[in-house]
Amino acid sequence: MERHVIVVSVDAMVYEDLEILSRLSAFRDLWPRMARVNRVRSVYPTITYPCHSTMQTGLYPDRHGILNNEAPVMCERSSLWQHMRSLVQGRTIFDCAHARGLRTASVFWPVSGNDPSIDYLVAEYWPQTPEESTHDCFIHSGSSPEVMEKVVDPNLHHVENRNRQHPWCDAFVMGCACSMVRAFRPNLLMVHPANVDAYRHETGLFTEKVTQGLYETNLWIEQLMKAADDVGILDQTDFFIVSDHGQLNIRRCVALNVKLREAGLIEVDGAGNIRDWRAFAKSGGLSALVYLKDPENPRDLARTKAVLDELCAEEVYGISRVFTREEAKREEHLSGPFSFVVETDGYTSFSNDWLRPLVKPLDNQNYRFGRASHGHLPEKGPQPTLLAFGPHIRPGAVLERANLVDEAPTFARALGFDMEDVDGRCLTELLLEEER
Repeated sequence: MERHVIVVSVDAMVYEDLEILSRLSAFRDLWPRMARVNRVRSVYPTITYPCHSTMQTGLYPDRHGILNNEAPVMCERSSLWQHMRSLVQGRTIFDCAHARGLRTASVFWPVSGNDPSIDYLVAEYWPQTPEESTHDCFIHSGSSPEVMEKVVDPNLHHVENRNRQHPWCDAFVMGCACSMVRAFRPNLLMVHPANVDAYRHETGLFTEKVTQGLYETNLWIEQLMKAADDVGILDQTDFFIVSDHGQLNIRRCVALNVKLREAGLIEVDGAGNIRDWRAFAKSGGLSALVYLKDPENPRDLARTKAVLDELCAEEVYGISRVFTREEAKREEHLSGPFSFVVETDGYTSFSNDWLRPLVKPLDNQNYRFGRASHGHLPEKGPQPTLLAFGPHIRPGAVLERANLVDEAPTFARALGFDMEDVDGRCLTELLLEEER
């Protein structure tokens, strides 16, 4: 019998949300048969693109190389995001499944643009210039003519002139996912709605708006199950409803580059534009990666560390710890071309700005500066969770804890193969004996 796996990553869903979800129509009757991991330890930094790169590779960020949503471009207040699969190092579950002749599909899975191993692709991508239309942006990021005709165009009305606004963006995403199932019956489909994440940024961790997002999630899971039933594969499909990270409520945003500039590590001209730099803090929300223009320069390395250590010691700039790159790799499997990592005090987010004011009010125009955000160390705050049900899932199995790197190997085993050279393990406790 042919196998099918559908993975729905509900961005920023946490264990505490299960109390509501378990009472809703898509989950209530299934609840006794569901397997789950109550709390999944994410990766550092707890940011969507690094997390989803881990979820598709089974690798930590020091191996897959995605360290932020934004591209690692310095001296910009905001940079383009890392949408393209070519940026991810290592093999993904899509690569492994495609090599075995399985039909692969993805809707808004991060860092999947123009992925040759995804047969039916709607990448998480949006118009990059005013001249690029919503329709054309999906062509540019890898949607085939067949996918455009059968999946994108029938659902495009949700997002035209709205782009990333929620819940319309998520209605588009889940509509595309249902169309994918009906048109192509993929063996592997991975989908990423982000409404719960957006509502937490906008209103805080546990609010009426977040509860609304959980009700929307319930509706979309029902629609996805109906699509599988309509084409006769529901009984052959294992569903995994997962999450990438939690969030923390925040109260302020600090521009660390202001202090680096005042320490002489960033130089600006009369108009306030950066003329030269020696160190720059690239925001990851509740953490920041600090890059050096010349990372081999021992004087700049020592000067930058001294500034960061002083800011941390004064306990007023939102910093609870300064990691060296070596410490970050050893403790959190995080490495790359940065020199330091700055971790939040738990209620402070960081920006890329280099001009005063040093402390800025919260601003929901950017996910990093809303009422809640993420990017913090993964053990902090509410934790992601995992639910699973289907023909290869052990009914009622419960694990208290697992790791985000364990998810891709577990999805693969449900499809009937193993992923090699990964950092995680298959969560065999969630699978029936024949899958162990």
